[in-house]
Amino acid sequence: MSENNNVTRRDVLKLGGIALAGTMALGAGGSGSRQAGGVMSFEEYTKYDGLGLAELVRKGEVTSEELLDVALKRLDAVNPRLNAVVVRFPERARSQIEAGLPAGPFRGVPFLLKDLHAYLKGTVTTNGSRLFRDRVDQEDSELVDRYLRAGLVIFGKGASPEFGLTPSTESVLNGPTHNPWNLGHTAGGSSGGCAAAVAAGIVPWAHASDGGGSIRIPASCCGLFGLKPSRHRVPVGPPLSGEGWAGLSCHHAVTRSVRDSAALLDATCAPVFGSTYLAPPPERPFLAEVGAAPGTVRIAYIRHRFGGGDIDPECTRAAESAAQLCRELGHRVEEATPNIDFQELSKAMGMVIIPTNIARTIDARAVELGRAASENDVEPVTWGIYQMGKQVSGRDYESARAVLFHAGCAMAEFQRDWDQGVR
Repeated sequence: MSENNNVTRRDVLKLGGIALAGTMALGAGGSGSRQAGGVMSFEEYTKYDGLGLAELVRKGEVTSEELLDVALKRLDAVNPRLNAVVVRFPERARSQIEAGLPAGPFRGVPFLLKDLHAYLKGTVTTNGSRLFRDRVDQEDSELVDRYLRAGLVIFGKGASPEFGLTPSTESVLNGPTHNPWNLGHTAGGSSGGCAAAVAAGIVPWAHASDGGGSIRIPASCCGLFGLKPSRHRVPVGPPLSGEGWAGLSCHHAVTRSVRDSAALLDATCAPVFGSTYLAPPPERPFLAEVGAAPGTVRIAYIRHRFGGGDIDPECTRAAESAAQLCRELGHRVEEATPNIDFQELSKAMGMVIIPTNIARTIDARAVELGRAASENDVEPVTWGIYQMGKQVSGRDYESARAVLFHAGCAMAEFQRDWDQGVR
């Protein structure tokens, strides 16, 4: 994938093939690199990240229609084995192009939404649940509107487990999503559909969301870059009222390049009037930070599991290896843990915050349908969580919110000593 905006498409063809995450297991699915002036091949398409493709569109070296055709052809070739994209609307995407795309920074580049609380008017968002299988979005989410204004061409939605509850992506409604690296492995969750699609080369980037690891886990499983931003750095609504998981559910993306993640954050991070939180504005664009010399920084790392429990030795070795690399680069690295009662925090999330959020979601859908929800509408685990949520008192909920608030304060205090420039 080219990081050089001055490289032409003809130059790229001279660079030869690359090994893209996922394509080794699935096969390229194309007919070889094209000659300059011909139809873009899949191999050429995957040599660029999202910003690289947008630059080709800007220069007139490729059209938006051509990029969409490559993405759809790749989708047709690999999705039967991956089950990554579960909602498709290619004709809507073509109509979006024909109507004229905004002159945004990503004009003409294909994009996928996660099939969970990301609303695009006129399309279905199932939330991975039979209860929502036919629900048509009545308006755009604020975040989706920002994607559209940036020029992204949205043609489908990536699979999510029911209501994003599990760290693997599989649901009764849609079945399991497979990892492009190894079809017998999980793509992670809950943004596993979008992560698998990016890793398989369908798109260079895709929307994702994260309450307890749902960006970071699939990024790790699929060999991508995944960043969970601060609360309300990226807007979550409307029409999603309030906040997900008491503010812990944050939206962003999974990408193949770091600079794509930074650029997407720049395009979407402006605050929304009435937001519960306001993340401090960046001193300069996030994209400007990519490749910038960081100086010497203090880095804290943790090699044990929050709240106790075993960690696979391979994961421990990976953390220690990363810490050692940072030391060798001249940074000050120490093992440290914030002063948080993680068992209390886990109880607040698992017994109160998440169940009440699930109860609210199911009850709101029941009102739309004009009937009560039943255990035949959702998966057994979800039904149990729903029943738990209905039993939570207002006092219990406020107590759980207080636990989260104090944990946030403790983390903010902890961060005062880390990620700061050292003179």
